[in-house]
Amino acid sequence: MMFSNLRSLIFKLDPETAHNLAIKSLKFNFIPNILDREKNNPLFETKLFNKKLENPIGMAAGFDKNAEVYNSLFKLGFGFVEVGTITPLKQYGNPKPRVFRLEEDEALINRLGFNNSGAENIVHRIKSNKQIGLLGINIGPNKDSENRLEDYLKCLKTFHNVADYITINISSPNTEDLRNFHDESKLNELLKEIENEKKKLNSTVPLAVKVSPDIEDKKINNISDVLLNNNIEVVIISNTSDSTRDNLNNIQKHQKGGLSGKPIEEKSTDLINKFYKILNGRIKIIGVGGVDSGKSAYEKFLAGANYIQLYTGMVYRGPNIVNLIKKELKELLIKDGVKNFSEIIGKK
Repeated sequence: MMFSNLRSLIFKLDPETAHNLAIKSLKFNFIPNILDREKNNPLFETKLFNKKLENPIGMAAGFDKNAEVYNSLFKLGFGFVEVGTITPLKQYGNPKPRVFRLEEDEALINRLGFNNSGAENIVHRIKSNKQIGLLGINIGPNKDSENRLEDYLKCLKTFHNVADYITINISSPNTEDLRNFHDESKLNELLKEIENEKKKLNSTVPLAVKVSPDIEDKKINNISDVLLNNNIEVVIISNTSDSTRDNLNNIQKHQKGGLSGKPIEEKSTDLINKFYKILNGRIKIIGVGGVDSGKSAYEKFLAGANYIQLYTGMVYRGPNIVNLIKKELKELLIKDGVKNFSEIIGKK
């Protein structure tokens, strides 16, 4: 209730200012005391990278770019948290304004461009603030890097000791030509180099790859093959979309950048299902895109997601979103007569 009263005030602020305020509030523990009636409910228990999770609902990368508030997010009930995207060197990102709130569409468009304080600063912060839950670190190249592949390796070297898993982000629409890594040979080369680097480091850190929602159907098989051949354990489907604008209502719908929230829900759910049919359980799927309710989470699981992540949903529904999802999801799962949500995965 408190958030719905505050929301109209928050929405008067520029979206990036509102986001910075949210980070500060979490940093200084100005967070609501959330009563979680469903804590440790066996309906939601699962494992990710062989670590037990209280629930499969994660915070997507992009919210806590500089790894400042992951422990506060765990306290809000998230089963796991992914920070970043982090690049080797600090960068400002694209010029402001670069985040746009499309209220009628329950969406955001951002063209932030991997703004972050750089790998070295962030790894020191993580080392001095031990994570209380499963922490993923999302990595990418600097905008003006001469060798993007090398940037991924630098980040791997920096974070392999502190991350519970590392996500290779090849799908942001806001770093020019980054999505070229969806090309079969480029992706294969990248993942082989990362695997070689892991061997040199004697590292067992698990890897996830985050793909674009704008993939053409004919590429799904190729990408799946490359992921399978490189023993990738998890694929994150998907990132923000640089298309899907036609049915939007807000006048800012043609802003350049990545679209997130409700308008990409169906697109990402369809893509999850296409990958699920090919991967057939051999690679776990984290479903992202338009998750803001028990029903939207339920649809992602039915399509084949083993876990979900959200970010824009919290912008519109507030810091209690994990509990809202669990409460609604519980009703749907009880109706299905299942003992654990995993029983419905891929049953679309």
